[in-house]
Amino acid sequence: MTGLPGARTCPCLGEASDLKFPLGAKFREPLTEARFQQLFGDAEQEPELLAEPRLSRLCRRWRRRARAGSGPGAWRLLLARLPPLRWLPHYRWRAWLLGDAVAGVTVGIVHVPQGMAFALLTSVPPVFGLYTSFFPVLIYTLLGTGRHLSTGTFAVLSLMTGSAVERLVPEPLGGNLSGIEREQLDAQRVGAAAALAFGSGALMLGMFALQLGVLSTFLSEPVVKALTSGAALHVLVSQLPSLLGLPLPRQIGCFALFKTLAAVLTALPRSSPAELTISALSLALLVPVKELNVRFRDKLPTPIPGEIVMVLLASVLCFTSSLDTRYNVQIVGLLPGGFPQLHLPNLAVLPRLLADSLPVALVTFAVSASLASIYAEKYSYTIDSNQELLAHGVSNLISSLFSCFPNSATLATTSLLVDAGGNTQLAGLFSCIVVLSVLLWLGPFFYYLPKAVLACINISSMRQMFFQMRELPQLWRISRMDFAVWMVTWVAVVILSVDLGLAIGVVFSMMTVVCRTQRVQCLALGLAEGTELYRPLRESHKLLKVPGLCILSYPSPLYFGTRGQFRRSLEWHLGLGEGGKGAPKTDSPPDAVAEPVRVVVLDCSGMAFADAAGAREVLQLASRCRDAGIHLLLAQCNGESLSAGDTDPGRTPGQSDPRTAVCQCPGCSCSCPGETGEGAIATGVKSRRCWAIAGHMSLLVQRLAQCGSDPVIWSVEGPSNMCVWSPLTSCN
Repeated sequence: MTGLPGARTCPCLGEASDLKFPLGAKFREPLTEARFQQLFGDAEQEPELLAEPRLSRLCRRWRRRARAGSGPGAWRLLLARLPPLRWLPHYRWRAWLLGDAVAGVTVGIVHVPQGMAFALLTSVPPVFGLYTSFFPVLIYTLLGTGRHLSTGTFAVLSLMTGSAVERLVPEPLGGNLSGIEREQLDAQRVGAAAALAFGSGALMLGMFALQLGVLSTFLSEPVVKALTSGAALHVLVSQLPSLLGLPLPRQIGCFALFKTLAAVLTALPRSSPAELTISALSLALLVPVKELNVRFRDKLPTPIPGEIVMVLLASVLCFTSSLDTRYNVQIVGLLPGGFPQLHLPNLAVLPRLLADSLPVALVTFAVSASLASIYAEKYSYTIDSNQELLAHGVSNLISSLFSCFPNSATLATTSLLVDAGGNTQLAGLFSCIVVLSVLLWLGPFFYYLPKAVLACINISSMRQMFFQMRELPQLWRISRMDFAVWMVTWVAVVILSVDLGLAIGVVFSMMTVVCRTQRVQCLALGLAEGTELYRPLRESHKLLKVPGLCILSYPSPLYFGTRGQFRRSLEWHLGLGEGGKGAPKTDSPPDAVAEPVRVVVLDCSGMAFADAAGAREVLQLASRCRDAGIHLLLAQCNGESLSAGDTDPGRTPGQSDPRTAVCQCPGCSCSCPGETGEGAIATGVKSRRCWAIAGHMSLLVQRLAQCGSDPVIWSVEGPSNMCVWSPLTSCN
């Protein structure tokens, strides 16, 4: 930091009462850079580091990562990538182990019927749902940061995967396949589903490598809830043929929901009375049990496992009554014991599944990250969104080698895990033990399980998703824009498809953000009496206003989409339009006498960024103000953005602005702070002059008052943005 040659010391703000200041308000002493260092430390950021080229910063970052390969660095990396190494040493064995064991066993019991049910929704044999309920859960326990998150099969992902599988490997039109042909068809479908899991996992690992965990924010809460609610309706309609015992081909693509309804209504006379009876009895048991678990969750020691009870009762009934042979009831059949053979998925079909892999990856990460965030906030711990990308990416990628289909966190089992008393990821190990026991020893007991019962489990598991629609009245009262996002996404999902509905919802949600930035109005500010607070004049008429000074605030980014609104707002306030010169419109009372504006201060604290078009708009505004005899000042603005349009080809990078000098206003005693401790001008920091930045609006207004009738345009220059003054132009 270097001072200006010949600079004189400004009067201290503590002596403001001796100055001619029209507002008569008391201002606190400015916290200058020297005062800050005196109070809080001597650490200074070298200017050379600020001007360091991007390539040098990248090289230094890579060298730092290379040094991380040493002993301590490798251990820190291992701690970051394997969360159990952080939380397991602090595990409260006496307080948490019982809760994790009970919750894990409860969730594992639910995983068994739900895994088989969602496998049918994915158009693969039921045993592959058990594989997907085992391997991903085990991997997430080792890599995930969500302590209360339960992963496995998810209805929305199963529906999306099933649509892709049916499109890639359609069932023959005749439908009468021999045993060998059915096995070949199932093998092709399993390969396609595993390839989709491989592709989505690879995409999530690529997002992790690029540290794109922030992408989850683009799937807003209304979009996610509308997506899952609309997908629940798709699940309900797609399970109607299984409920009624109708061997109908699965409809895919746009308007699939209406095509399925039409096909079911057409074939309704051919429905099976036996399977219809089984479905009715199953729903009559499952729905009340779900309701009891919700209503008495605080009184029940553990939720009632209605799914496994229904599975056992239906299996026993089908076996004793020979429903499969007497009434041709479709049953699960033999579940192969043990683990599947480890092999690479059919990557030849991966290019054809690329368009499906991206929405699957986005839904996986968005649902999982949002669920993890909800429970992390509830139980006061933090999650790492990028680590979640790694966990779900590795989970899908490795599990695809064991013929698993795409998986993610699930709404129903996560809520069940929390209600059952789960505390950490260790509950996932107990869940895996339950599923493993079914894979190794208990699989034959599910031979006579009717598939209609699995369809009923699919429908009953959608309860939470259907009830999300009850939030719509409250959402309408809070934000009608979010209500519109919810409805547009839901209608698009229901009418078109889950994939297209997701895309339409995200695009519409982003468009609402853009539209909201274009509706922002420029506000005229006034000083609240006896304070340093500037409030909009339209909020109260008890605000002080300096004659000839107009303070405006534009609380929105300044970019190509908002520059028109920005120009029109300032023209209206300053009277720069066709209405004439110097006829400002303000928010003052109608009886106030309008005085010509000589100085306008634009508060840029609300401008998060400004692109090249926005910077050019500011330059054009400055030119028009100069022609109108109005001095334009920018306060509290982002120098990196608003200086983008200010280039000086006559000055090389690192050279200070030659126009930086003390105030030359006639009769003005104020000057720039020099080397006396009040501040300094930063040189060699910016390649472009920071031409209008003021760190404190009160200081700026006071300097204007000192300058009398012909104020100079002041700015603050330097990285600290503290009481560092330099004039924009000479007073000539």
